[in-house]
Amino acid sequence: MTDLRKIFPFGLFHLGGDEVNTDCWNSTSHVKQWLLDHNMTTKDAYQYFVLRAQEIAISKGWTPVNWEETFNTFASNLNPRTIVHNWLGGGVCAKAVAKGFRCIFSNQGFWYLDHLDVPWYEVYKAEPLEGINDTSMQELVLGGEVCMWAERSDTSVVQQTIWPRAAAAAERLWSNRETISSGNITLTALPRLHYFRCLLNRRGVQAAPVTNYYARQPPTGPGSCYEQ
Repeated sequence: MTDLRKIFPFGLFHLGGDEVNTDCWNSTSHVKQWLLDHNMTTKDAYQYFVLRAQEIAISKGWTPVNWEETFNTFASNLNPRTIVHNWLGGGVCAKAVAKGFRCIFSNQGFWYLDHLDVPWYEVYKAEPLEGINDTSMQELVLGGEVCMWAERSDTSVVQQTIWPRAAAAAERLWSNRETISSGNITLTALPRLHYFRCLLNRRGVQAAPVTNYYARQPPTGPGSCYEQ
């Protein structure tokens, strides 16, 4: 972290903490011995590592960001400055801000772009402030992030997997809940996304047709840029 701090001037440092499988710690001799020496379970060691990493990051002038598993497992012990990064499902940001933490919304059910079966309108209707009605608590939700993971992607498909669904999330982030709930998004948002997709194509970005149910799917016909 000392080396990284010399390179990156940013205020936040993402420390991870997600999907930690601790089973191997009990089958790796030197780690198992370390656990015995410190009278820790694997769960204890997971918490120890995260909290120690937070201390170091803060000492370097960073604000720590951690995936929601850390909040779900030991919220009361996280540093109060922690920003909780939601991804597993809904309701996490509401729980986090209720405890005074800040939150980033990335619910995988809507905003994980490698989930190919999430259509544009589900991306668009996802609500970062779900279950948060108090204005002061809403301000603790810093925003959101769409995530593009690459286990099933390469350079031949990555652009069409990201676009135009990422644009649907972008518009959602600068639109309030009332705007989304009060209108017919097929008449309001969809034409804008059609236009933007074709604008991307003209600029050389291989964005997929907006109305595909699956992200990687051929257009329904040759006139996909005239649908809007």
